[in-house]
Amino acid sequence: MNYEKLILKVVSLAEETGKFILGESAHLKSDDIILKGVNNFVTYVDRGSEERLVAGLEKLLPGSGFIAEENSDRTMKEFTWIIDPLDGTTNYIHGIPVFSISIALMEQEDIIAGVVYEINQKERFYTWKGASSYLNGQQIHVSDRKSISDSLFATGFPYYDYTWIKEYLDLFRHLMQHSRGIRRLGSAAADMAWVACGRFDGFFEYGLNPWDVAAGSILVQNAGGLVTDFRGKSNYLFGKEIIATNTHIQSDFISLFKTWSRE
Repeated sequence: MNYEKLILKVVSLAEETGKFILGESAHLKSDDIILKGVNNFVTYVDRGSEERLVAGLEKLLPGSGFIAEENSDRTMKEFTWIIDPLDGTTNYIHGIPVFSISIALMEQEDIIAGVVYEINQKERFYTWKGASSYLNGQQIHVSDRKSISDSLFATGFPYYDYTWIKEYLDLFRHLMQHSRGIRRLGSAAADMAWVACGRFDGFFEYGLNPWDVAAGSILVQNAGGLVTDFRGKSNYLFGKEIIATNTHIQSDFISLFKTWSRE
């Protein structure tokens, strides 16, 4: 399989779907917003985006499976697409311009390609097995900052699982005092893409799903970074906890999570 040729077609599909998402933003009404769970929203735009992506990806790779946010019938096959059709729905419905499309390809249990398209800035992040990571055709790399004190971090705030809220706030306090700061974009896919291109030095969050992190994880890794769970292990895709850094600060950063454990 020619991964490069395939993924460049996926990028084009994401761009076309992004046009649909932006075009519908002017027509979105409060009645179009459905509450799936606590602070978890969906609109016809999310579903329309997913339908377009699934149809296009099925044509590109017939017989593949799908794990998609809005489709409860998730089928895993030898090749499986992992899709977030609109990562940052809350931003979208409030008119905040950070939301993205996230598409990853998994072969058996390995992520082998990823695309994150930040719709507002028209930034195309993509990579595939054995390649570097790219932004709009230019190779990107994680930052080279070597200490937490010199680093800027991204995260997402817990919106339904408050199991570790005290520890999370303690970590915020520490990073506010001992780093360059913390940002919250509202799109985990964009957060990880920005780690891959060196804008952020690290990203962490818990309560995420595979479609939130799959594409971003391979973008960070192929840009020279590291991705783990909170214990420095590899259960980040389905384990609902993730750390992504530029490698230099990884061990020091993980030490801040030493009391956080699901074991």
